[in-house]
This record gives sequence, structure tokens and C-alpha cells, in this order.
Amino acid sequence: MEKILTKYTKKNAPVLSSGDTVRVHIKVREGNKERVQIFEGLVIAVKHGMGLDGTFTVRKESFGVGVERVFPLHSPRIVKVERVKQSKVRQSKLYYMRELSGKNARLKDLNRDLKVWEEKEAEEELAKIAEEKAKEAEALAAKKAAEEEELAKKAEALAGDRIKEDK
Repeated sequence: MEKILTKYTKKNAPVLSSGDTVRVHIKVREGNKERVQIFEGLVIAVKHGMGLDGTFTVRKESFGVGVERVFPLHSPRIVKVERVKQSKVRQSKLYYMRELSGKNARLKDLNRDLKVWEEKEAEEELAKIAEEKAKEAEALAAKKAAEEEELAKKAEALAGDRIKEDK
């Protein structure tokens, strides 16, 4: 059983705790394109430890509306997790933060080093995504240049026809 599970676990999973403010980089697929989206917020719960079924819940306020997202710890969609800030908390689950807003929702900071967890293959994938975007941009630029050239030829032809008609 362990051999099967180790195949899906990440080699260096991020070590998170409640009260951390994190920036999670997630691969998002839209149609046939793939991009990286960042979700930044407060870790309000970490469940099931470092196991394969481990999850962490991140909460943020977006335009006055609280948004919570549960991330599987070993998800292949998670590219990078950055710890922006670490706060002093006395509870493992910070569900009480749901009712608080504004200054009441502040936590005391701990002066600790910021950590960045990153998957090694993810950097290569990000480079591939950037290359694909560059190729698409080049293709669009070439297409626009061809269209403009075609329009310029048509304009010249029309101008030539008008000159002949005037004579």
C-alpha cells in the first residue's frame, strides 16, 4: 500500500500551520490554455497532516466577500506555496475568523523567515507556458502584419483604379 501511495506524494510537501498567510500558485486550465493563478489568504485549517489525504483551507476577503478554498496538500495542480507572513495563534482551526472583519480580523505577527515551497518540475512547466504564450503572441503579430499588408495592397489597388477613372 505504501509503494502505491508514495507514487502520488510530493517529495517536499509544504509545511503549513494555522495562522500562516500564504500565496498559493495554482495551475488553471481554461479551454486548451493553461496559466498560473495566485490565491493569497490566511490558512484557517490544516487537516490530516502530511499524508496523501492532507488538506489546508485558505481564506481571503475578495471585494467584501469571504472566499475559502480547500487545497489538497499533494495536488499536482499546486505549483508553489509561499509563506508571506506567520501569525501567533492558539487554536489549530481558525473558523472564528469567518465572523470577524476589518481590524478585528488582525492576528499578531511572529518574526520568522518567509518560506517558499516550490516543486522542481513546476519551474520547467512555467517556462513551457511562457514559451507557448510567446509563440501565440508571435503568431498573432504575424497574422496582423499579413492582414495589414493585404489591406495596404487593396488600398493601393483602389487608389490606382480611381486615378484611372479620373483620367
